[in-house]
Amino acid sequence: MTQSPQHASYDVVIVGGAMIGSSVAWWLSRDPAFRGRVLVVERDPTYAQAASSLSHSSIRQQFGSEVNVRISRFAAEFIHNFRDWMQDLEAPEIRLQSFGYLYLADNEPFAEVLRDNAAMQNALGAATRILTPEEIKAEWPWFEVDDLVCGSHNPVDEGYFDGATIFDWFRRKARQQGVEYIRNEVADLDLLNGRVTGVRLASGEAVACDWVVNAAGTRASRIAALAGLPLPVEPRKRYSVLFSAAEPLPKDIPLTIDPAGVHVLPNGANYLAGCVPDPDLGADPDDFVMDHALWEEFMWPALATRIPAFERLRVVSTWVGQYDYNTLDQNAVLGPSPDLPNLLFANGFSGHGFQQAPAVGRGLAEWIIHGGWRSLDLSPLGYDRVLRGEPLRERAII
Repeated sequence: MTQSPQHASYDVVIVGGAMIGSSVAWWLSRDPAFRGRVLVVERDPTYAQAASSLSHSSIRQQFGSEVNVRISRFAAEFIHNFRDWMQDLEAPEIRLQSFGYLYLADNEPFAEVLRDNAAMQNALGAATRILTPEEIKAEWPWFEVDDLVCGSHNPVDEGYFDGATIFDWFRRKARQQGVEYIRNEVADLDLLNGRVTGVRLASGEAVACDWVVNAAGTRASRIAALAGLPLPVEPRKRYSVLFSAAEPLPKDIPLTIDPAGVHVLPNGANYLAGCVPDPDLGADPDDFVMDHALWEEFMWPALATRIPAFERLRVVSTWVGQYDYNTLDQNAVLGPSPDLPNLLFANGFSGHGFQQAPAVGRGLAEWIIHGGWRSLDLSPLGYDRVLRGEPLRERAII
C-alpha cells in the first residue's frame, strides 16, 4: 500500500531510500545549516531486492581513478569512527575486516595497469603492493600461479564491513532528525523555466519541492527520462554463491579477483563467490532469476583451477543482485544537470555504491546546502561528462 506525504511541499525530495538515498538524507538532517524538510520516496521499504541488501558489503582502496580512491579513503575513516559520526553512544562500533583485495594479472598489459594504479593509490595514502607470482605463492600457498604475471594487494582498509548496520543507522538517525520516509513511487516530474518544481506520486499526490535527488538505483534512468535527460544506467545481473569447502583453507583468503572473471572472498566459515556473466546484458529491474548453469559450468571450474582446494565444496545458498550499471564508464554519475540545476544525480555506481555512500551522501548534502562540493571534489564524476560522451573509465572493476 502506498503512503501519502505529510506535507504538500518539501525542500528536498529524494527518489529512493536505499543506501545512497538514506546517506543523503542523513547528511542533510545532521547539518545545522539545513533547516528544511526532506521527503524520501521509496517504492519498496523492505529493500528485499535492493543492491544495498544484496551487496557483498566490501570496501577497497584499489581503484583506477584518484577521485574513487579519495572516496574510499574517506569511507574507511567513516567506518573506523562510525559512532563519532553518528553522535550517539548507542551506535555500534563497525569493524573493517581487512583481508585485502588481490587482483591477479595473467598478461602484461593488465599487469601494467595494476602497477600504474598502485603508484597512484599509494601516493594518496593507500598501502597497495605489487607481488610476483612467487610472492603470491609464498603468502597463500593454495593458489595456482603458473599463468600469472603479478598480483596487486592492499592489506589495509580493504575487506568486509557491516554495511547493513550503517544503512540501518542512516535511516534511523535521519528519521529521528525529521526526515520523512514514505512507500510510494515518483511517476512524473513537474518542470518550469529550467527547474524541477515538484514530483507527482503514483498515488496521485503532487508534491512541490526545491530539490530532487535521483537515488533510484537500477530505475534511475526512468527518473532521468521524466526530465527528458539521458542517463546511461541500466540493471545488470550479478550472481552470488555461498559455499563451504571440504578442505577449508588454513587462514582467510584475500578477496581474490581472478582473470577468468570470478571473485571469491571469505565469509565466516564459508566462502562467497561472484561473477560477471558473459555476455553481460541489461536486465529487467525485477529479474532476479539465478542461472545455476553459470555456477556449474563456469564459476566453480574457474575457482577450482585457481584454488584446487575448492574442487570439493558444498553450495550453501545462491542469490542474484543487480548493479545500477553505468554503461559509459562504470563510474558514478553525481551532481546536477546544467539544464536542470536542482535535479541531482546519484546513480550508476556499478557495484561501488555501498562503500561510496558516506562520501557521496556528504557531497550531495553539501551541494544542496552550500552550492558546491566542499569536503571532497566530486566534479570528475559529474553529469556533464555524460552529455559530452567523455568517459572517466574505471580500470579496476569487479
